[in-house]
This record gives sequence, C-alpha cells and structure tokens, in this order.
Amino acid sequence: MKTDPISFEVFRNAFISVAEEMGATLVRTAYSPNIKERRDCSAAAFDAEGQMVSQAEHIPVHLGAMPESVKAALQLFPASDWKQGDAIILNDPFEGGTHLPDITLISAVVFEGRVAGFVANRAHHADVGGSSPGSMPGAATEIYQEGVRIPPIHLVKAGTIDPGLWRLLLANVRTPIEREGDLRAQIAANATGVTRFESILAKYTESVVSTFIEEFHEYSRQRMLQQLRQMPKGDFSFSDYMDNDGISSKPVELKVKVSIKGKQIVFDFTGSNQQTRGNINAPLAVTLSCSYYVLRCVTDPTIPVNAGCYSPLRVVAPEGSVLNPYPPAAVSAGNVETSQRIVDVLFGALKEALPDRIPAASQGTMNNLTIGGIVPETSQVFTFYETIGGGLGARPSKRGIDGIHSHMTNTANTPIEALESTYPLRVECYHLLPESGGKGRYRGGGGIRRDIKVLADHAVVSIQSERRRFSPWGLQGGLPGNIGKNRHWHNGKWKEIPGKVTLMVENGDIISIQTPGGGGFGKATGKLKEPQ
Repeated sequence: MKTDPISFEVFRNAFISVAEEMGATLVRTAYSPNIKERRDCSAAAFDAEGQMVSQAEHIPVHLGAMPESVKAALQLFPASDWKQGDAIILNDPFEGGTHLPDITLISAVVFEGRVAGFVANRAHHADVGGSSPGSMPGAATEIYQEGVRIPPIHLVKAGTIDPGLWRLLLANVRTPIEREGDLRAQIAANATGVTRFESILAKYTESVVSTFIEEFHEYSRQRMLQQLRQMPKGDFSFSDYMDNDGISSKPVELKVKVSIKGKQIVFDFTGSNQQTRGNINAPLAVTLSCSYYVLRCVTDPTIPVNAGCYSPLRVVAPEGSVLNPYPPAAVSAGNVETSQRIVDVLFGALKEALPDRIPAASQGTMNNLTIGGIVPETSQVFTFYETIGGGLGARPSKRGIDGIHSHMTNTANTPIEALESTYPLRVECYHLLPESGGKGRYRGGGGIRRDIKVLADHAVVSIQSERRRFSPWGLQGGLPGNIGKNRHWHNGKWKEIPGKVTLMVENGDIISIQTPGGGGFGKATGKLKEPQ
C-alpha cells in the first residue's frame, strides 16, 4: 500500500463517520416514528465514479441496493453535470430502487469545482400514495397500485428545492406534512454528509483521498479473495418456498446454485419461479443486496464494506423471474418478504460448504403491518407502519435470539409510548413466544405476539407476512420453528386472516400478529407447543 497502516485506519474511520453522522442527523430530524423511532433508514458515501466507499451499520436491504440507485442516477446525470447543492431523488424499483416507500436522495460532493464524490441516504416513508394507506397493500398486481413512482430526477438544484416537483410529490401522499418533514430530514442528512466529506478533502487534498479510496477498495477485495480461497470449491444448491404471492395460493419457489471457484463466487438463481401477479417480486437491486449480505455473513466481518468487498461476487438472476421482474410488476413485498427468503435459500445452499458458519432459518419475514385512517379528534389522515421482530435461528454454538429483527432488516420496534401518542391506536398485548423456537441442541429464538387495537372508524389494515405456511427450517437435526399467525378480533371473536391481506376494520377491532420462531440446531426430539 502507498498509504501507511495508521493513515489508512484514520481515512477508513473518517469515511465511516461520514455515513454514521448522516444517519444520526436523519434520525434526529425526521418527523415520522418510522424513521425517528424505528430508524428505518440508511446512509452511505461514494466516490466520484459512484463506487461505494463506506456505509453505516443501518438496514442491510437498503445498503446493498443503494449503489444501484447511485448507478441509475449517474446513467441519466453524468458526474460532470452535477453542481454544488444538487440532489437527485428516486424510488423507482426498476431504476435502482427497492420498493416505492423507500425514497433515496443522492447529493454531489463538489470540491474545487469538480465532483469528488457523492453521499446518499434512503428512508422508508410511511405512505407514498397508492391503493391503500401505507403503500404496502396485501395484494397488488402492478406497481401503480403501490404509490407514486419517482425516476431519478432533480429534487434540489444548486441548493434550491424544485417547488413544482415538491408540490407534485406531496399532492400524491396521504400524509403530506409528515412526508415533508421526512424529506427535509433527508436533505439535512445529505448536507451533513457533504460537509464532512468536504472537510476530509480539504484536510488531505483530493489526490491523497483518491489514492486512499483506490487502496481501500483493493484492500477489501484482496481480503475477500483470501476468504474465498479458504472455502471448499464446488457447487452447492438449495431451494425454498414463499407461502404465496398474495393473489394465488400457489407456493413460489426460489432456487439457487452457489459456485465457489477460489477467485470468484457465483450465486445463480436460475430455476426460480417466473415473476408473479402478486407483489412479492424482488427487483434486481434487492436480490443483489441480499447476496451481498449473505457473502458478508459467511466471511470475515472485519473486512471493510465497500465496492471492492463485493467485486468477487457474481449474481445471476434471469430477467422476468421473481428475483428480477419486468415492469410494471408489483414489488412492495419483494423488498421486505422475498428478501428474507433469498437469505434463507443462500444459507441453505452454503450449509454443506460452511457448516460451522450457517445458522438455522430465522423467522423469514418482516411481519409488515400498516394501518391508516382518520384521527377522530382532528379529522387528520394518519398512516402507521412497522415491522415486527421474531425468532433468530439457532447457531452452531449457541441458541437463537428471541424477538429480534433479523437478516435484511435491522430496525428497532416502535415504542408503545410513541405509537399511542402519535396514532389512534392502543397496544393491548406485547410479549415473547418463547416456546415457538425449534427444539434442538440449541433452540431457535422465540417469536413475538403484538396486538394493536384500532381507535378509529373505517380504518384500513394491510399485512405483508411470510412463514405462515412453511416453517423456518432447522439444521443438523434441529426442529423447525413455529409458523406465524395473523388474527382479527371483530364482533367479540377472533378470526385468522391471511399472511398477505388488506381489510377494513372498525373502532375497537384488534389486529394480532404472532411472529414465527427460529429453527433449532442439532438433533432434538419432541413436539413444539403452538403459540397461544
């Protein structure tokens, strides 16, 4: 290396701090509980070519896909065209996005008259329009039902927000005040990132920083290649099933062949089902994001995360498949539900090659719940969105973790105090289901039961969830975890409802989500208790 090891660490941590401070700014200034409390947002820094330099430890499904957003923006707006204070907004899943509620903002870092890099953040907005509050319908058949679709376009030019685009976006969402606050928080976060990036350039000069970034990428690449050389060479295959697509009851198969070749690793998803009518289609950016995540899980976690880290990986996802659909496919659940199954499939394929590194299947779902309607006291529209944790799969040397967000999600829960003070909702029940994890030498983590009473008339509830039919699998003789359940309390009785559904509820109704447990690890006997 041209850079000495001490300077290298200084540079590396300086760029990580850029992303971390962006995330802190976004969380601190956001309006919605989904971003402020649940922290459903991510941030990263990029070089002048759009290659990722650093990321904060935020949401895996965001971070792995964000480079595709920057790539899409640069294809339409080359780096030479960007000016100081420019920012591109996008959420289009077919141009680098994941699903429509995830809005990405990309800002240029201009130093001495030239673009020296970019910063970007992504935040999940609690509503972006569409056929149902929260923009996460249980059963959509085309993307137009899922909200406003934003191709890469200038939201900010030379530091000034485009007033026409601003009004257009806010006119197409149910909660414009909250959306305006969250968008301004994203702008503030990028401003923080630009300032910190510029301070690094001013202190060390652009040529020194450029040299560091090149070495940073190569350092991560070489360390990843070292990991691959230590893995057993060969082909390893696995398949798993989504419960359904929300329209048909037919299971949807995901299939992968992992080829470890020493200097390259290939994840080939050929043979997975064709894209579906329902909204479980995963855009290519999501499939790539899941692949990056799994590669990082099974290699050295101290390898710095940047473009070089992932360069030895090749992902094959045939066009028109459920993992790389053609527009105008519906995709909202692909980002949150199919992403979890992609991880399960990849871990399943690698369990033979790396038996000491692969856990049993975790809950395999984000248990997405959206509730929207009118606040009785103010007549204002509200939209509430959250994901609910479940059981982490047991690991080769220890049990799973109870009630945690796993794999492609890394959010917190919505605190009861924040939920009840912001929305006409009341949490009636919230506890762990400790017996829901699969038995084994090491038991899988338990799921969660969360019951929410609706205190508004004619509210609309949408649920996107999985593992209501196929259990999270155990490994090496461990038993599977329990499946999840969704129930609706109405007119004095409970009714089980589908894993993917949109329904009208009345004042006093309760929605109960019981999340899956993780699979067990190691030989076990006995039956699991069903959650009560």
